[in-house]
Amino acid sequence: MSTLSDQTRAPPRAAEGDVIHAEGLTKTYDTPAGPYAALRGIDFSAKAGECVAVLGPSGSGKSTLLNLLAGIDRPTSGALTVAGAALNQLAGARVAPWRGRNVGVVFQFFQLLPTLTALENVMLPMDLVGVGAPRDRKPRARDLLARVGVLDQAAKLPAALSGGQQQRVAIARALANDPPIVLADEPTGNLDSEAGDAVLALLTALARGGKAVVVVTHEKDAAARFTRTVTLRDGRVVS
Repeated sequence: MSTLSDQTRAPPRAAEGDVIHAEGLTKTYDTPAGPYAALRGIDFSAKAGECVAVLGPSGSGKSTLLNLLAGIDRPTSGALTVAGAALNQLAGARVAPWRGRNVGVVFQFFQLLPTLTALENVMLPMDLVGVGAPRDRKPRARDLLARVGVLDQAAKLPAALSGGQQQRVAIARALANDPPIVLADEPTGNLDSEAGDAVLALLTALARGGKAVVVVTHEKDAAARFTRTVTLRDGRVVS
């Protein structure tokens, strides 16, 4: 739980071009064994046009950081500004609409709704947030599926798609509302090397197109594709 001082703390002063800016970010969980500090005073930033890899072993705090950046979880302390919103101050009811417009999230295990077709999965974020006219949502979803190379799979349910195809649909869904930020949590961890390479190529292309892309991964070989890397260990930035 954030302290009163963190809830009222002024948003951090971001450097020019930063769309993500965090200062002194901590996250502590209560466990049966006592408090567990998943993040211990993280400073982190990302600019439009960057593709940043967050590296580190299991338990280093990578996914916790991504959840905070997405507004899925709240920091215990510190200040965090993402896409112009001070997330340590944003009221709970406002977080989901803010995320729907500003952040696209790509998960390792895709998280596609199994009863919706690929096309319907991509349309869903637009329907939920009310982005665009209803008549324009299906054409946009088709355009996004074409962009990631799976338009021919539009009418299929996720169970009928390969892992690589599902991840491409998940990326199209993350782009549905044209967010300035894309966050990907181990997006290649459930894919073979060929499909993983294709997904990383799509993500880096998004950064070249002007989006801020943050990719959590434990694959050091993939880091060469990115603008820069941040390495976490035991909840701290070590490089």
